Amino acid sequence: MSVQQQVLPLSPALTRDGAGERADHLLVAEMVAPGSKVLDVGCGDGDLLQLLESRGIDGRGIELSREGVNRCVAKGLAVVQGDADTDLVNYPDDAFDYVILSQTLQATRQPKVVLENLLRIGQRAIVSFPNFGFWRMRLQLLIGGHMPRTENLPATWYDTPNIHFCTIKDFVQLCDEISVKMERAVALDLYGRPLRLNAPWWFWNMFGEQGVFLLSRGGKGR
Repeated sequence: MSVQQQVLPLSPALTRDGAGERADHLLVAEMVAPGSKVLDVGCGDGDLLQLLESRGIDGRGIELSREGVNRCVAKGLAVVQGDADTDLVNYPDDAFDYVILSQTLQATRQPKVVLENLLRIGQRAIVSFPNFGFWRMRLQLLIGGHMPRTENLPATWYDTPNIHFCTIKDFVQLCDEISVKMERAVALDLYGRPLRLNAPWWFWNMFGEQGVFLLSRGGKGR
């Protein structure tokens, strides 16, 4: 597999900045043009929305848990309670410049439908997710014989909200299937640093702990 793998200039080492921001949040924020209108789906406690708003971006959020919504509202963020699987259909076409799905794809019941809705609602979508093909995951399955647990996926198999684990390779194939254009693709290692830009896909799939993709409509970006 090959794709035009481009990244915007990144913060040094992409680990944590002085404010303690997450590496993937920093990368997502750098992919969004200032002044854009953004919907963050599955926004959690609103940390990413706060980062975006600090950069002059008009952010809205949708979050499944009432606790998460309450914490967001307490921070002054415009967040409503909703389910990505059932409520995205209520948003009109092209309502946002970007729709973000950060570390949530694997917890949806219909990832393909959700992805299609992201790109209907927004002119672009940014999707990040933990890579189940990461070498530490494979090693735990191979040597330990049990479902993997990492810092990024800490829950045990019986109480995890994640129901559709995927690898970077799986996600790329899904984008091919629904003719999504990949404008930028980045794999982050265990320390939040981007892997080599010209590395082959198998390398990303093995050594990327998570993937971050900037997507748009209009055919394959290959």
